[in-house]
Amino acid sequence: MSQEEIQVCDACGVTAEMGYVISEGDDVAEVEIFATNKAAALAEFGAYLALAKEVNDAVIHDLDEEAEFSHNPLNVRLKFECSAEKLIFELRSRSLTK
Repeated sequence: MSQEEIQVCDACGVTAEMGYVISEGDDVAEVEIFATNKAAALAEFGAYLALAKEVNDAVIHDLDEEAEFSHNPLNVRLKFECSAEKLIFELRSRSLTK
């Protein structure tokens, strides 16, 4: 394919293949939660988990809510069923950041 054959969108001025945006197997979102105590961290995690469940009710997380809160940030991984769900969650979760 020559450079002349590429069609550029007039509205945005760029081209990209979807494989660069949504990669197969990229279905785990990592969330860092900064909080002063365990209760605040769990409350903030609850907001992220609720949003993730809106995207896919079968989302899996690795947070052990009974574990001691001993580090900041609290790192949580959310596993979705497909890459598109992870991307949707990441875009929607921007509204949760302060």
